[in-house]
Amino acid sequence: MIRKDKKKIIVINAFLVAALFGLVSLNKEFLRPALNHTNLLKDITGCFPNFIAAFIISLAPVTAVIIRKPERGRLIVYLFSMTVFIILMIEELNPMWGASEYYDLYDIIASGLGSLLAIGCFEILRFFIKKVRKA
Repeated sequence: MIRKDKKKIIVINAFLVAALFGLVSLNKEFLRPALNHTNLLKDITGCFPNFIAAFIISLAPVTAVIIRKPERGRLIVYLFSMTVFIILMIEELNPMWGASEYYDLYDIIASGLGSLLAIGCFEILRFFIKKVRKA
């Protein structure tokens, strides 16, 4: 792999990690306290960290797959997203790292939606890149 490509992958993934921490902190410090007055908003802000973690962590291999174009790139992204979802689901059912203290079905659903959205973003990127390369 070209050094320039490695640098791109590292920079994009570092940005994703920063976005993950920034969004989770924003939710914890500002959104959750401000939107805590209805049950629906309370549930949404409560599930947001799981959703955004699943989404952003599942995006980690996308940059490398798009740039390097491995033969089984789609499989890599799908399996990685599924693995992220399974780990987050197991952590929700049996807290290991202190991220959650009790079981919440909405957190599992949010994790699944985040992983699916990452796959959707990958497919959209892949579609548009193929379209641009043909033109």
